[in-house]
Amino acid sequence: MRYILDDRSSLVLEGGGMRGVFTCGVLDNLMERGIRFPFSIGVSAGACNGLSYMSGQKGRAKFSNIDLLAKYDYVGLRYLFTQRNIMDFKLLFEKFPQEIIPYDYKAYASAPERFVMVTTNCITGEPNYFEEKESPERIIDIVRASSSLPYVCPIAHVDGIPMLDGGIADSIPVRYACGQGFPNSFIVLTRNRGYRKQIKKEALYNKLFYRKFPHLQKAILQRNAIYNATLDYIEEMEDKGLMTVLRPQKPLQVDRVEKDISKLSALYEEGYDLASAVDFVK
Repeated sequence: MRYILDDRSSLVLEGGGMRGVFTCGVLDNLMERGIRFPFSIGVSAGACNGLSYMSGQKGRAKFSNIDLLAKYDYVGLRYLFTQRNIMDFKLLFEKFPQEIIPYDYKAYASAPERFVMVTTNCITGEPNYFEEKESPERIIDIVRASSSLPYVCPIAHVDGIPMLDGGIADSIPVRYACGQGFPNSFIVLTRNRGYRKQIKKEALYNKLFYRKFPHLQKAILQRNAIYNATLDYIEEMEDKGLMTVLRPQKPLQVDRVEKDISKLSALYEEGYDLASAVDFVK
């Protein structure tokens, strides 16, 4: 695979929970080779992993997603009882970046490239696109909101506005990247080619969970159809040679809340190996 890196290049990072270890492998390889994009954008796990890429901390995302998962076991139903969350967000967004694997905010702030993190606005049901390099507190607020899955995570807040996972409103923000003037997209997906989500019908629990947010209810209901349409568009552009896509090639065995370290490690290695095969031409 050959990719021409120019001033119109964008790096687009899908989420996918623990499937994001594929992205960790890709980004570690890019950092190892000194590959930087003028514009990057990440959603949910893509935003988390993208932050480590932007600060140039090779191996940090892998350490967080694999090594520390084995040590701290921070994914599980028990956190629903203690934090109303499927994951230990206090550990992930407080102790990890501050103490265990400190985030290099200075390196991120000094990076000349743009980085955008996507959230879903609970009031409007629309995607919000944030760029923040100066305030560590606001950076954490944004990435936490971008990673807050519906139903299994509490609503987060950015600037006092209720937010949830960016994947609800814009799972793969390739059109936003193009609209910002970066149409030469290098897209990292976390599903095999041909995958599509099942279209869901209106569910009572949707109204029960988010009765105060009717626009959010609508966004959740439309999410899968919009996601599928975006994949249709990406595959069409890929087939025409207008976009470059890196995705798992082997049958995917990792789910959103995967805890099997061997499966996660294998998916990380696949991402690293596939990225190493890309010929980046500047």
